[in-house]
Amino acid sequence: MLSAFVLIAAEPQRIADLSEELADVDGVAEVYSTAGEADIVAVVRVRHHDELAEVVTRRISVFDGVLDTRTLIAFRAYSRHDLEALFSLGEE
Repeated sequence: MLSAFVLIAAEPQRIADLSEELADVDGVAEVYSTAGEADIVAVVRVRHHDELAEVVTRRISVFDGVLDTRTLIAFRAYSRHDLEALFSLGEE
């Protein structure tokens, strides 16, 4: 599974509606409205790189109100659960 974070610059008046619309796109797992560098962050989860290109360039970027996108591809996921499991190895 390939995970990516799409940072979206959007027209201010479209942020709320656009976030809801993006949440319905196939391949988009989660959508967050954010403060800071991006107005919206969409979490995309697909099986192949070509699917990622499809979701970002042909689905997300064509929505009315999307001004710019930047995509960050995740290499590896870390979580507290993973770290706790790692540190508990050999304790038995």
